[in-house]
Amino acid sequence: MIRSIDELQLAGKRVLVRVDFNVPQDDTGAITDDIRIRESLPTITKIIESGGKAILMSHLGRPKGKKNPKYSLAPVAERLQTLLGKPVKFAPDCVGDDVGKITAIMNDGEIALLENLRFHEEEEGNDPEFARRIAAHGDVYVNDAFGSAHRAHASTHGVTQYIKSRAAGYLMLKELKYLGDAIAKPVRPFTAILGGSKISGKIDVIQNLLNKCDTILVGGGMIFTFFKAMGKEIGDSLVEEDKIELAKSLISSAAEGNVRLLLPTDAVVADAFDNNAQHKIVSIDSIEQGWRGLDIGPASIELFKQEILASKTVVWNGPMGVFEMSNFAAGTKAIAEALAEATKRGATTIVGGGDSAAAIAQFGLEHAVSHVSTGGGASLEFLEGKVLPGVAALET
Repeated sequence: MIRSIDELQLAGKRVLVRVDFNVPQDDTGAITDDIRIRESLPTITKIIESGGKAILMSHLGRPKGKKNPKYSLAPVAERLQTLLGKPVKFAPDCVGDDVGKITAIMNDGEIALLENLRFHEEEEGNDPEFARRIAAHGDVYVNDAFGSAHRAHASTHGVTQYIKSRAAGYLMLKELKYLGDAIAKPVRPFTAILGGSKISGKIDVIQNLLNKCDTILVGGGMIFTFFKAMGKEIGDSLVEEDKIELAKSLISSAAEGNVRLLLPTDAVVADAFDNNAQHKIVSIDSIEQGWRGLDIGPASIELFKQEILASKTVVWNGPMGVFEMSNFAAGTKAIAEALAEATKRGATTIVGGGDSAAAIAQFGLEHAVSHVSTGGGASLEFLEGKVLPGVAALET
């Protein structure tokens, strides 16, 4: 059983919280997207309003176990302070006497953010002694970092060996509810939309969802490995030659399991991987040498849209094309719009993090669906049916 933060005694306690503040920054170090910080606010607010002391810890980027100013969480502390409208103490490290002095003298209702956990290689190594040292900052532990829950790191896994009073924060609970309910008890019809460039990155997701979905819509570059497996000419489109047999078996498994595996009927093809390249719409059966598919076509958009609007639960993971290029973004945008419309009609719609989350934000529709996951890799592994170490560590 995983307890909610609502079940913990927080008043007067040092509440050690694993948050996911791994936010994108530009070349100047300015934060370009603070959604992960904003998503943590309900949990932080709950702690301080309950009279607890919120001691926050996170990683940022890949500093490879060494202190690097480029990956300092100092700008995050400033943004958090602005969002909360309250002071945020910033600790120069995440372990050590200097940090201990800061956390030991905090008053009830105060907030502190520790420096980047990954400035220590022991974090990713799940080193027991490092876990013990970070655990020393807290009386109770809350994990609200779903985006890091698929990693067995010291701050997500090892720390729970030293703090017995533990729970999930509101963001973690929301992620587990939406993704968990979609997989375990979906309202049907249940449709999954899978995209992205390579079938190899989605094998386990497809195999897991074949046992759970009514319909799977497939887009993105991975479609061409399926088409090659079906004996179609794909021109210069992306293909994983070593996955052709696998694609054949997935098609067979879908048929045997009475799952509708729908592939596009047309595509937007270009004569180069460039937004300004010549491009045209062709049938999937008419891709010539020298041309490559970079988006699904209008007939496929209409087909996929009708399937989405007929569904009661929809999970989307992976773009339909190279949405970063405006000439090849129509398919991905149409899927985002169809999800927004399905949500209005009462469907539960879940966007599974990563490129899909970036895409729906690009089109300004992130608030028009039921849930956008903050965890790319974590949501993918959850959809694969894997146990997430950071979630398992919260079991009591």
